[in-house]
Amino acid sequence: VYMLRALTPEEIAVLLRRALRDREHGLGDLALEASDELLEQIAIYAGGDARAAYNILDLAAAASDGHELSRQAVEDAMQRKVLLYDKSGEEHYNLISALHKSLRNSDPQAAAYWLVRMLEGGEDPLYLARRLVRFASEDVGLADPQALPQALAARDAVHFLGLPEGRLALLQATVYLALAPKSNALYRAGALAEAEVKRGASPPVPMHLRNAPTRLMKDLGAGDGYVYAHDTREGIARMDCLPAGLGATVFYDPRGRGFEQELKDRMEKIRRWHQRRREAPADGGDE
Repeated sequence: VYMLRALTPEEIAVLLRRALRDREHGLGDLALEASDELLEQIAIYAGGDARAAYNILDLAAAASDGHELSRQAVEDAMQRKVLLYDKSGEEHYNLISALHKSLRNSDPQAAAYWLVRMLEGGEDPLYLARRLVRFASEDVGLADPQALPQALAARDAVHFLGLPEGRLALLQATVYLALAPKSNALYRAGALAEAEVKRGASPPVPMHLRNAPTRLMKDLGAGDGYVYAHDTREGIARMDCLPAGLGATVFYDPRGRGFEQELKDRMEKIRRWHQRRREAPADGGDE
C-alpha cells in the first residue's frame, strides 16, 4: 500500500518551472518565461494535483503570444480570474492592514471583502485565522468574551476542514468580530504592566502572598496575614495584592463598552468595598 499525499503549492511550482525548461519532456522548446506569481497561482488552483497543474500550464502556453506566459492565458485555462499579490511583500501587508482596520472600525462589509480577497489571492487560511485570534483579544477583548472562542473555533474549523470548506468559518468569525463591541483595554493593560516590569524595580512579593511549604518559611512570616477570600461574605479579602508602592496602580481600565460595562461596575464596587474597609476601625474585620 502506497500512501499518497497532495503536493504543496511550492512543490508544484518547482515542477511547473522544470516543465517550462525541459526540452525533451516539457515546454522548453517554446522558450516561455513565466513569473513566479503566475506559477504560484496555477499551483494553488491545482489543489495538490500536479497533473491538473500541467494541464493548465499546457493550455496557457498554447494560448500565449510571444515568449511570455500571459496572465490572460492562465485565467482562460483556469476559467477564473487570477488575483496576484505577493504574500511576503508590500501588498500582503496592505491587505492584512485593510482587514484589521475594517474589523476595528466595525465594518463587516469591508472586512468580508478583504478576507475573501486575500483567500482568493492564495493567502494561507491559517495565517488569517491567527490574525483573527489576535484581533479578538487586542481589539475586542472583554467587551465581548465570546470573540476569542469564535476566532479559535474558526481556526480549528480551517485546520480540520481546509479550503474551500473552512472558508465560511473564517467569514463567520470575521463578521462576528466586526460587529462585536470594541475595547483595547486588555492590550493597554498588558503594555502598562510590561512597562512597569521593565523598569527593573522588581519589588518583593508581599509576605502574606508568599508560599510557605516549609516550617522555616512559615517561621520567617511567609503567608502571615493571608485571608482566604472564599471565607468572607463578599468573596473579597481585606489585603493588598500588588507589591509595596504599586497598590494604587491601574493597569486594566475597562472602556465600558459591551460586557466591559459590567466589569467596570464590578471593579467600582470592589474599589468602594476596599475604601469602606480602609475607613472602618482596624478591628472591624471583613464582612
